[in-house]
Amino acid sequence: MALIIATLLISVAVPMYDRQIERAKVAAAIGDIGTISIEIDKFRLSNRDRVPDTLAELPIDIPMDPWGRPYVFLNIIDGDPDISAVRKDGSLNPLNTDYDLYSLGRDGDSKAPLNAPSSRDDIVRANDGAYIGLGEDF
Repeated sequence: MALIIATLLISVAVPMYDRQIERAKVAAAIGDIGTISIEIDKFRLSNRDRVPDTLAELPIDIPMDPWGRPYVFLNIIDGDPDISAVRKDGSLNPLNTDYDLYSLGRDGDSKAPLNAPSSRDDIVRANDGAYIGLGEDF
């Protein structure tokens, strides 16, 4: 009987623990993207509103996202982005006019429109920085 109760408790506790770990990773990615965005804004103030070509131009060490992958950055304003690479909302309107900055999320996969199943877990910067969060919540 004790074994049955312990098994039931574990079957409930493990998924709850996994959800908490995932929430913590999402929160960390949101914080990282916010910090990197601030550094990009400081860079723009010091460089006549020029957006860096890569994150390597920033004077900070850019962390890996919480899933161990690099953050994705695309200079929209100053670069010549491949239009298919620019992040889009469900109506296929670009999320940003200056730059895209996002994490591929838990699954490590992404498509340009946020309504694509592989993009729902992405942590994105949208509305030129007015929103940073899960793609599925935007």
